[in-house]
Amino acid sequence: MKITTLVITLVAATALVTLAQEGAIEDVKHGAKKAGETVKNGLETAGEKTKEAAETVGEKTKETAKTVGKKTKETAKTVGKKTKETATTVHQESKKALKKAKSETSGQQSTNQTPNTPSPNDR
Repeated sequence: MKITTLVITLVAATALVTLAQEGAIEDVKHGAKKAGETVKNGLETAGEKTKEAAETVGEKTKETAKTVGKKTKETAKTVGKKTKETATTVHQESKKALKKAKSETSGQQSTNQTPNTPSPNDR
């Protein structure tokens, strides 16, 4: 009977150890599953945040490009206008100077007329 009791005790102990191991394995599996879900959720959140940030950067870049284009166009118009004004002013000043030079030249010619024939004193 002692051997039978010993065998029954060993079988029972082995069964308990096996059940305890299965419980521990289930606990490990459950913990790993939870950890995997947490990592997955974290990655999804990070992906969403990255996408939102990229969209925001894209929108800001587009707005900045529009603003730069608008300012460049305005500057080009201003420079063109100033250049045209300057060219007009230079043209007008040139015309005035030309008229003045012509009037001075014609005035000098009419007062400083010399005869074409040599005078008796030039000999």
